[in-house]
Amino acid sequence: MIFSYVIAAIAVSAVIVILMAISGGKKKSSGSDAGDGKKKPTKTQSQIVKEANRRLAKNPDDPNGLVPLGEICFNNQVWDKALSIYQNLIRISSTTSISDKIEPAEIKTRAGICAFKLGNSEDAIKYLADAYKLDPHSFDVNYYLGAAYCKGNQFDKAVPCLKKALMVNPQAEGINILLGESLYKTNHFKESQPYFRKALSDDPGNKEALFDLADAMSEDGHGDKAIKVFMHLRPDPVYGARSCLRAGIYHFNQGNKDVAVQDFQIGLKHTSAAPEVQMELKYRLAQCYFELNKFPAGLDLLRQIRAADENYKDVNALIGRYQELSQNSNLQVYLSGTVGDFTSLCRKIVNSFYKNANVRIQDIKVGAAYTDIRANITTPRFENDEVFRFFRTTGVIGEFYVREFHDTLHDSKIDKGICITAGVFSDESHKYIEGRPIDLIEKIQLTKILKTISV
Repeated sequence: MIFSYVIAAIAVSAVIVILMAISGGKKKSSGSDAGDGKKKPTKTQSQIVKEANRRLAKNPDDPNGLVPLGEICFNNQVWDKALSIYQNLIRISSTTSISDKIEPAEIKTRAGICAFKLGNSEDAIKYLADAYKLDPHSFDVNYYLGAAYCKGNQFDKAVPCLKKALMVNPQAEGINILLGESLYKTNHFKESQPYFRKALSDDPGNKEALFDLADAMSEDGHGDKAIKVFMHLRPDPVYGARSCLRAGIYHFNQGNKDVAVQDFQIGLKHTSAAPEVQMELKYRLAQCYFELNKFPAGLDLLRQIRAADENYKDVNALIGRYQELSQNSNLQVYLSGTVGDFTSLCRKIVNSFYKNANVRIQDIKVGAAYTDIRANITTPRFENDEVFRFFRTTGVIGEFYVREFHDTLHDSKIDKGICITAGVFSDESHKYIEGRPIDLIEKIQLTKILKTISV
C-alpha cells in the first residue's frame, strides 16, 4: 500500500512539473495581450497548479488537487498524464469515501477518452462502458465508446452507441462516417448509405467513404450506380486496386469480359496494393482469360498465385483442368463453348459411337442441367432409337439424374440410353444401371472420344 502511494506521488509530481512548464510557457507568450483588460486564463491555470502542488505535497490522493490537475491536463491534451490522474481518482473513489469533488461518471468518461486518444481501445472500452452505466445519455460516453468499438473491430457494438450519440447531437462531426462504416462492416449495406452520403457532404474528399459507399451500393444490388464510382477511383493510389477489382467483377458478371480484363490489368499496375488484393486480381483475371479461351495467359497467372500460396482457393484444381483443356480443343468446346458449338460437337460424338451405321438425329433438347439428343440408329443387324444425355459439368453426377434419365427412356419407349459427362458418376449411379439399358461414359473415356473427332 505504501509503495502504491509513493508511485502515485511520483506520477503526480511529474504532472505538476509538466503543467508548471505549460503554464509558464503560456505566461511568456501572453505578454503581447497585456493591457486588454481581460482576465488571463493562463494566470488562473498557473495559480491552480500551484494550489494543487501545495495540496498534493501534503496528500498525494487529495481529490481537491487531483481533479483540477486532471482538468488542466485533459484540456491541454496531455493524454498520458491526464489518464494517470483519472486512474488515480478511480482508485480513490473505489477505496475511500467519495469527495464531492469527484464525479464518478466524468472521471471514467475522461479516463476512457484519454485511453482512446492514446490508441488503447481495450482500456477505453473498459472505462467508457463503466461510465455508460452511470450516464447512458452522455454524448461523449456514447461517441467515444462507439469509436473505441470501431477501433477494436467490434462494429456491431459500435452501432447503437453511435446512433445514440447522433440523437443527442445531430450536428456533431465525425459520427456519420463511423456509423456508416460500422453498418457497412456488419453487412447492413442499405442502411449504411445515408450516413456515408452525409459524411461525404461534410468532407467530399473522403475517398474511404466514397469507396465504401460504392461497395455498399454494389452489395445492395445497385451495381449500375456503384460502377461509376469504381471507374472514377481506378487511378487512385490507395483505393484504385480495390476499385479495379470491384469494377472487373461487375463487368465480368455483366458479360463484358474484355472490359473486365482491362479493369483487372489496371488493378495489377497498383503494385502497392495489399497482397490479398493482388492475388484476387490475378485470380479473377485468369478466369477472364479462360472465358476468352486464352488458356496460356490464364495458366501463367494461376502458377504465379500458386507460387505465392499453393493452397489459394481452387487454384491447383483449375491448373489441372485448364492444362488439360489447353491440350484438347474439343474438350474446351465441350465445357465452355457456345451452345451452337457444343451441340454440333455432341452430334459428332453420337456419330462416333456408330461409325458403320446410319445415324439420324431426330431431336435435340438443350436444358440448364443437361442436353439430350435422340437418334435413330440403323445397321444391317438392328434398328434402335437411343437417347444421349450430355452433362457439361466436371463434378459428380448423382443417382437422381440417372433415375430420371431411366424414367425418360421408359416413358418414351426408347431402347437404350447413354449418359456422358466430363466429370464422374457416383457409385450409386453405377449400381443403379446394373441390368438397365443405360451406359455411363465418364471423363476419361470422353476425353479419348474427343481426341478422335476432328474439329
